[in-house]
Parts: sequence; C-alpha cells; structure tokens
Amino acid sequence: MRRTLSLFLTTAALALAPPCFAARAATKHGTVPAAPKARTVVTHGSVLIDGRRIAYTATAGTIILRNKAGKPTASMFYVAYTKDAVHDPGKRPVTFAYNGGPGFASALVDVGGFGPRRLDWPAPGQVEAEQPPYRLVPNHYSILKSTDLVFIDAVGTGYSRIVGAGKPAMFYGIDADAGAFAQFIERYIQQYGRFESPKFLLGESYGTTRSAVLAQDLVGQGVYLDGVILCSTVLDFPTLNFTPGNDLPYELYLPSYAAVAWYHHRLEPQPADLAAFVHQVERFAGGTYAHALFEGSALPAQQKARLAARLARYTGLPATLWARADLRIPLSVFQRRLLGAGNSTARFDARFTTPELQPLMPEQGGSAAGAATTAIWGALSEGFDDYLQHRLDYHSHRLYVQSSTAAFKAWHWERYQPPLSELDQGVGSNESLMRVKNVAPALARAMSNDPGMQLMLNNGWFDMATPFFATNYTIAHMGLPASLEHNIHEYYYPVGHMLYLNPAVLPQLAHNIDEFIAGAASRG
Repeated sequence: MRRTLSLFLTTAALALAPPCFAARAATKHGTVPAAPKARTVVTHGSVLIDGRRIAYTATAGTIILRNKAGKPTASMFYVAYTKDAVHDPGKRPVTFAYNGGPGFASALVDVGGFGPRRLDWPAPGQVEAEQPPYRLVPNHYSILKSTDLVFIDAVGTGYSRIVGAGKPAMFYGIDADAGAFAQFIERYIQQYGRFESPKFLLGESYGTTRSAVLAQDLVGQGVYLDGVILCSTVLDFPTLNFTPGNDLPYELYLPSYAAVAWYHHRLEPQPADLAAFVHQVERFAGGTYAHALFEGSALPAQQKARLAARLARYTGLPATLWARADLRIPLSVFQRRLLGAGNSTARFDARFTTPELQPLMPEQGGSAAGAATTAIWGALSEGFDDYLQHRLDYHSHRLYVQSSTAAFKAWHWERYQPPLSELDQGVGSNESLMRVKNVAPALARAMSNDPGMQLMLNNGWFDMATPFFATNYTIAHMGLPASLEHNIHEYYYPVGHMLYLNPAVLPQLAHNIDEFIAGAASRG
C-alpha cells in the first residue's frame, strides 16, 4: 500500500441532522397517477481555476428508474457540470458524486467544495458567519478542472422521490441503495453518451459505504471504473461502535483523540509535528494498548496505572479518569471531558465546539445536532435552495430535502456476505447469520475484478465520526491481493469530516484529487 502524507498546518448518519419531511404524493381513490417524466433545466457559467477560465454547462434534472417490467420506481435528481469547448466530450473523465447519511442529499459535496461554486463556510467560533445572508462564491479549487461532475441525490433526499411501482424497501438499504445508484449511472452514461469516458465515484461519509457496494455492482455489470475517491471513510461499522465486548473502537479512536487534543492545545508538552505525533500514537494503539485491552481483567494493576498515565499524555484527559474507565473512554466522554467548563467538541469536526445545555448531567442534553452541523446547517439549507432557484433556474413545488429522517429510520443495515470457502463450518457461520455491516470485501472484489481501478482515501485528522485509523485498519483487512495494494493512495488533512470546511485545505485537496484523476485516467 502506498501511503501519501499530505499535511500542512496552516490551519451525515453517520449524519444526524435537523429533521426534514419529504413530500408525499397522494391520489384520489380509483385514479391512476400519470407516469413521471424526466426533466432537465440547462444553464451556463464559468469559473476561474489555476488562472484559467473554464466555461461549463450546468444541467439540473431527473432520471427515471424502472423495475424489470419497465415500470417507473423512482425519480432521481442530479446536478451535472460539464466543461464546454472540449474536443471529444465523450472521452473526458466523469465523476459521479454523492453524500451519505444515509438519507442525506448531495448538495453538501456540490457547493461544499467540489463544484464550480461553493459556500463561504463559517470558521470555528465565527458565530456571525453562521447567520444569513450567506455567500456563494466562485470555487477556484473545483475539481471541474479535471473531470465533469454529476452530483446525485439518493432516493428520498433532495428532489429524488419514490414514484409509481416503487416501495421504500427498494431503496432504503445498503444493497438496494447501491442498486438504485448503479441504474442511475448506467442510464446517465447511456443518455449522454459517456461510454468511453474514464469513470470515477466520489463518496463522502456513508457515501463511501455506498461506493464499495456500488463499485462491485457496476463492475459486475460491465461498467468498469478508473477510480474510486473516498472522503471520510466508513466501510466496517463495528470499527466505530463502542459496544460491550468490542475493544476495537477504543484502539482505532485513540489517534483521533490525540490529534484533537493537539489541536486544542491540551497536551503538555505540546508536540511540534502533528503527523509524527499521531503516528507514534498509532503504533501504541495497535501494539501495547491493544494488547492491554485484550488482557481484560487479567491486566496487572501496576501495568494498568502506567498505561493510564501514558494515555493521559496522549489525550489530555487525566490518568485518574482513564483508570476509572478501565482504560476505555468512549467518544461521548472524550468530547465532554477534553475542554471542560461545560464545553464539548464536535463529532464531525472537532475544531468546532459548543456549550452543553446540561453539563452536570450524565448525558449532555439535546443541545442540537452537534457543533459542526449547527455551524453550517443554515448556510447549506438556505444557500443551496437559493442556488437552485436563482443560479441553476430549477424550480419545484416540492421542498428540497437535505436530510431525510424517514429514509434513515427505514434503512436496512445488513447485507449478505457469502463465506470465503466451504470450510466455514464453525458455530455462527450458517447462512442466516452471515449478514454483516462490513462492505470492505465488496470493494476488494470490485478492485480484484477490475484491477486497473485506483482507490483514493482522504481523511481528516480531526474527524471524530469516521476516524482515520479505523479507515487504515479496514483497508488493511479488506482482503485485497498484495499485487493490487499499490493501487491505494492515502492522504490526510488538518480538518474534520467535511474536508472542505477548512479553506486552507481546499488547494491541497483539489490538487491531490486532480492528480489522482489524471493518473488513473491515463492508465486506461
């Protein structure tokens, strides 16, 4: 595996967001609703990137999904940006991008930092910028420079809706969701003649989960991919869940605790080099600390005390707290204890903080969706609606659903994973129990069947929703043949879950993705 370190210190349902309610179509008893029709609205714009003006066509519209009988099941909304004046547009790279949740629209990855216009996000503590009016500015770091972009809203989000013969179970689940996206992408390729274009997937958060299964589905249907770009990755959910008997998250979150403590200057002495410090903690977490947790109650008291003191040096939390917690401090406790004084760090981007409503209670109280989410939610919700209507000229009687709690609550989280061989005959290996929340093997299968596919991993040091060390662990255990490990490229940035929230990161993030796309496309 090639690990590329990108660090410069100028610095959802994963997504829990304020509830929104999707509109439901109602028909009179005995009437047959009209078959939905695809719709597109085309506008034009330009943006300056690297000193060169790029003219583009923006297409906001819908594509109708159908079942095997040809009946409509869903209308999926998208916003596509295609570069103008291209000699052979059918061969230009095209990237299909989306957010996660599940149940989250893709507006965030569009106007967040990858499309030709972006929101001017508030910085941590910049309360005035969290209030309207919001600024949508030209994005001089859009990856439109390297690839055409198609931002897709999952069914139940944005303007994407279940229609006709469609049912929630056909879309609200790991496999069902990936199947819907696969059909959309195939129909888009056919409609716009992109058969010979180098093709990329770009997913954020749960969108990375989707990408793993989607890549396997597309490759299985003969749609080969040049690259998959994952931002803030989660492929194996047990690596993130602090459940009794599962020590793995404590090991995998520890380097993130250390990075966040470093950012907030809670360490004494303060390490000068974040990357070197984090990698030191990674070695400890995967070695001495992992072994100690494995020992459980058999760990000698003196050794436990020494480890508590070392954990305190790495995290800024007192050794007495580590000892009381049996060396196991879950994320919620770390968030509340790091800063003290009734303040809590954010989960999605720990650079942001928020005061607790009930600082003396065991739980912090329903303060909101989290510091990072509340800081950007107004700009995203109102800014994107305004962008759709006044810049893209797309009007609808529906409400644009940024976050669908209905989709999230109905989500089917498990998927069938066949055993590796007929030798899987141990207790619990029967077919009814081989349902897992780990999609990394699907990505490994896609890469094995499409050995030219490149994989890019982008991680934030201060992301407490999908910690970078969990990504590293998952990729190292995904079962990819050693001969393909050179297809993996990893990058790290001084920001949280939404990589574009730190403006200082945007130039390097865009540069790395541009280079990845150019390199992967040239292999075709």
